[in-house]
Amino acid sequence: MEAIGVLMVCPMTSYLEQELDRRFKLFRFWNFPRKTEFLKENSSSIRAIVGNAAAGADAELIELLPKLEIVASNSVGLDKVDLAKCKEKGIRVVNTPDVLTEEVADTAIGLILATLRQICACDRYVRSGLWKTGNFKLTTKFSGKSVGIIGLGRIGFAIAKRAEAFGCPISYYSRSQKPDSEYKYFPSIVELASNCNILVVACPLTDETHHIINRDVIDALGPRGVLINIARGPHVDEPELVSALLEGRLGGAGLDVFEHEPQVPEQLFGLDNVVLTPHVGSGTVETRKAMADLVIGNLEAHFLNKPLLTPVV
Repeated sequence: MEAIGVLMVCPMTSYLEQELDRRFKLFRFWNFPRKTEFLKENSSSIRAIVGNAAAGADAELIELLPKLEIVASNSVGLDKVDLAKCKEKGIRVVNTPDVLTEEVADTAIGLILATLRQICACDRYVRSGLWKTGNFKLTTKFSGKSVGIIGLGRIGFAIAKRAEAFGCPISYYSRSQKPDSEYKYFPSIVELASNCNILVVACPLTDETHHIINRDVIDALGPRGVLINIARGPHVDEPELVSALLEGRLGGAGLDVFEHEPQVPEQLFGLDNVVLTPHVGSGTVETRKAMADLVIGNLEAHFLNKPLLTPVV
């Protein structure tokens, strides 16, 4: 398979890059400043694309690669892949579900605890020497708080199970009610936000879920509510979120994703009730290795004419 061209659209883990390089003819897209010329010169040899949550395969890129057979996303989300174009051209699409579920769910719980107990602010308080001048202010507990989850898929369900261990009542919103779930279902996000203390975004990004967290939802969550986002930045109307936090209309936020990454609204930097992480929901050595192995396994299966491990298209 060494002659099969694979286009890696942006830097990822060194392990994935090395393993792809060992097995295929790897093109590192970021090393070619004159991208259009590069694609024209190599269009006949590139048969696979590897992307992630930051960059994937849009319609323009797909059209420039007539020999493209498969797109492998090193993430569970597929919002950076033009699925309709792939279906139209018979291009297979795979992602990395399951292997990152537990890690992202752990990150969500970590953000909840860090936001409610203001752990990051406590750390700064100690390091700056302020503890010598008096105790840190009281915060609020997590145990027993009601948790609402938008999207009760693999990750949403894993978050729910963890929150249950803290004695939290769980409710959810999704496109349809889950008949096998014991959790309380709300038919609208505003209703869900009105009936929970902590609102967690865990759904895929689609046209329908873009800015699913808007002013109405934020106001329903209210000045004692907390928003947690471990899904995608564009789920949230970011200017509305910033305004609500600055005006005290929202109690706090724990954010791993942002609307225009890596740009983050600077107004959030000075807020102790906001915890910010740089899209690291699945960012551990163990999980990223498992994700990389799944990408490689899918590519090998495809080019050996074997069933794909995690087919989407």
